[in-house]
Amino acid sequence: MTRPARPVPGCSTLPPVRRLSLVVTLVAWLCATGTQWDVVQAVAWVRMFAENSREMPMLAALERTFSPEARCSLCQAVSQAKQDEPGPAGTAGKTDAKIVFAHQTAESAFLIIPAAPAWPVADVTVAGTLRAAPPLPPPRA
Repeated sequence: MTRPARPVPGCSTLPPVRRLSLVVTLVAWLCATGTQWDVVQAVAWVRMFAENSREMPMLAALERTFSPEARCSLCQAVSQAKQDEPGPAGTAGKTDAKIVFAHQTAESAFLIIPAAPAWPVADVTVAGTLRAAPPLPPPRA
């Protein structure tokens, strides 16, 4: 008897077309939200830190990497691209108009449930009081 094949850990069981469509959708979403500039900025910081750490101690290299005065050409290009990008991520086409959210309170609603009718004591019967007692001894068939 053979054992059924177990899936290899880390491998997807999705068909390749489905996997490709998910990857393309993820990349499109990341590009639409402006994440590509964040990735480029991270690459620039890693490159700047690597160059600065060759010349100076680690802490000083880290401070210089994130210092606004010592920005590299790639950091400046990313900053300019983010500002020129239309939409909510960039400042292009930004207006000074404010969105006002108005909240109108709803009227309070009360549900009035009528009181249950009181049952007259005369109508209350105890179970078994109106039945005749079973014949003793039980009848034989």
